[in-house]
Parts: sequence; structure tokens; C-alpha cells
Amino acid sequence: MTTRLAARLRRPAALLAAVLVALVASAAGAAVVGSRQEGTTAADTVPTGPLRWGQGLDVPFVMGESLAYSVKFGFLRVGSGSMYVKGRAMVRGQETIHTLFRITGGTMFFKVNDLMQSWIEPDKFASLRFHQDIAEGGYRANRRYEFFPDRKVYVENDKPEKPSVEMPLDDGSFLYFIRTQQLEVGKEYVYDRYFDPEANPVRIKVLRRERVRVPAGEFDAIVLQPIIKTSGIFSEGGSAMIWLSDDSRRMVLQLKSKLSFGSLNLYLLRYRLAEGGTFMGEEP
Repeated sequence: MTTRLAARLRRPAALLAAVLVALVASAAGAAVVGSRQEGTTAADTVPTGPLRWGQGLDVPFVMGESLAYSVKFGFLRVGSGSMYVKGRAMVRGQETIHTLFRITGGTMFFKVNDLMQSWIEPDKFASLRFHQDIAEGGYRANRRYEFFPDRKVYVENDKPEKPSVEMPLDDGSFLYFIRTQQLEVGKEYVYDRYFDPEANPVRIKVLRRERVRVPAGEFDAIVLQPIIKTSGIFSEGGSAMIWLSDDSRRMVLQLKSKLSFGSLNLYLLRYRLAEGGTFMGEEP
């Protein structure tokens, strides 16, 4: 992957950038160099007992769900990606679900090792915390977001508060939220839930159903086109599509984008539906 390509991929991709993590994530603003963090902090505890989701949502994922991907630029495999429902954690006294997205790869001359983490409050399916750690070539950035839905504000890296929305979603949690929605072919869904109000609304067009083959197997799929106020791959003038499995699991099967300098694609390689379950699909 060239430095020029990586620079273009770091244009703001607002929220569904979670699919490719920092390959399409924002690199704007000052870099804050620090250590990569995973899991709960020392002040957080892990709750026990049955998990209850609010809003009557039919949630298609459980703790331990793990989805692994092959990331390609054209025909060239440039990396690997993963989506993982890590577990439960407390954030400021509220129970949350902790999810992770990771992208690793690159070439001999340019390496990528990026991680995004979301903490989702299950009653309103709203983000309370979001971490973004970017390592792309010589570029490093560690961003820490805290969301306060009751006051409709957020804080980035201890900077002054900024306006937000009532039930915020970040780059990672938005994709999990879309998986809970009842999507009908031919309809367009409009959401004003991205934590930065300037990026709203997010529009999701449901294009069609089709049969698709990926390394993990052959699936019935529903094809979506996300449209976001951004200059990235999900922009209004862009051409990017996401395939979700057309079943109760709503797994992300693949993502394809056509860019002026080539195509960036992601394919499901293997998956595990719950902790302790069997991995299905190709070996990494």
C-alpha cells in the first residue's frame, strides 16, 4: 500500500468507517501518541446476570461473536480485519457491551495496525465511550471519546465539550446498530444518530437481495448503500456497498467500494457466533 493511497484512505469517513477501521477512518487533527488499550479500565467492573436489550430490538449478535475478514485493494490482499463482541463492562456506573474492530496489514514499506473500540449502553443502544488507535506508517493517533447522552454532549481527549445527539452512535457502534434494523428492499432509512451532528443525517439505501459467495461460504444477502456527508468512500458521490447476511445473524459478509484510484474490498473469511463456538470458514 503506498503512502499516497494511505493518505487518501484517511479522509474522514464519518461512521461506517468501522467496517474497515482506520483504513478509512479520519486522521484529521493533532495526533496524541500513547499506548494501545484493550478491555476495561481499572475502574470498570464486569457485570453478571442476563443481558437485556432495550427498545424492543432484535439483536442478532451475542458475547463472543467473532468475524474475520480479508482486506483487498483490487486483487492484492493488503491486510486482515476483525469484528469482535468482547463482553460486558461498566462505564461511569452504566452497563455496556464492549466491541472491537481491528485492521492489520500493509506492505513492506507501509504497515497498518489500527484498533477501534466501542462501549454500547444496551437499553437505548447508545455509545458511551469510543477509542480509536491508529498506526499507519509513521502516523500515530490515539483518540478517546466520552459521550453523555443525557446532556447531548461529547468530549474528545479531555478537550472542551461539543454538542452531540440524544442517542449517539460512533464509527463502530453504528454498524452493529444497523444489524438490528428491519430492512426492506427498495426503502431508504434516515438516521440522525451519529455523535457529530454535522455528519447527520446518515442514509441507508436497501438495494436488493442476492446470493453471494465469500471465503467463509455462500450466503443469501441483503445489499445496502450507505450515504454519508463526507469526502470518503461513503460520500454522496461515491459508490460503496455492504452485504449483510439475509438471516437472523445479519453478519457483514463483504464491503466493496469503487474509488478514483482503485477498489477497496473486504470479504468475510471465517466466523464464530458465540464464545466457545466453532469457527466456520477458511483458516487464516
